[in-house]
Amino acid sequence: MIGILLVALGEIAAQIGFAIGKYEASHKHESYYALAFLTFFWSTPFFLLWGMYGPGEFIFSLESLPTFTARIILEIGVVYTGVHALVAADRSTFSFLRTLTIPLLLAVDLVLGYTLNLQQIAGIALIVFGALILASRHGLSRHGKALALLCALFAVGTISLFKYNITTYNSVEAEQFFTHLILLVAIWIAAYVHTGENVFRACKKRALLALSLVAGFASVLISFAMIFTTASIVTTIKRSVEILGSIVLGRAYFHEHHIVVKLIASLFILTGIVCISLFS
Repeated sequence: MIGILLVALGEIAAQIGFAIGKYEASHKHESYYALAFLTFFWSTPFFLLWGMYGPGEFIFSLESLPTFTARIILEIGVVYTGVHALVAADRSTFSFLRTLTIPLLLAVDLVLGYTLNLQQIAGIALIVFGALILASRHGLSRHGKALALLCALFAVGTISLFKYNITTYNSVEAEQFFTHLILLVAIWIAAYVHTGENVFRACKKRALLALSLVAGFASVLISFAMIFTTASIVTTIKRSVEILGSIVLGRAYFHEHHIVVKLIASLFILTGIVCISLFS
């Protein structure tokens, strides 16, 4: 219950941050690099301070380097595809396609030796059916679809490796601190090399500072939720809130179309998500 609550609160905060980021980038107020950089800006020092001086622990095992390195590579892929897809695609298109992470995570569980019950299989079928409704009725915008799909695929690896690392080797604080620190450095270098941009200047803007704070809050809550429940359930709750939030925000602030088709498809997808979540 604690894990589910943390995920729900974190994802609500994340949806607010996504909306701010999409608005700023869509209106050319800020670059992709600045958005990606600010996503990790506040969470990085928090994980360090919490692990070093708070009630948490700061444990990083050198034995985790192979899986940690693999996670970093995939995380860079998630950041690149995610930020570009967020701006290019409709909010609801972006969120619907990212639900594919859930059945893929369950497929990883199968490979690792876990078994699926009938309810979980039914849940996967409902998610796929909802996605087919969107595809057949043109409920999904073409823009950003490929990037959103790639983001979903990369996320399967990052989530699985994160859960494995904090279960086997590292504390959440250390795992996330080093991950976010490396991503911050990588984004800063990429921005400087490609455009000569100083991403730190974005922190002076109120809207982007709000984005940074909200994104940091969401990241912290969802990271610690992984301690209390499985990766598939965390992702299930995240995507459930994301779908609902994307439909509301997409219609209210970005004037997206095909709202009826998306609502019908979301009913099937959310039902499938509930089946997977309750019987995992």
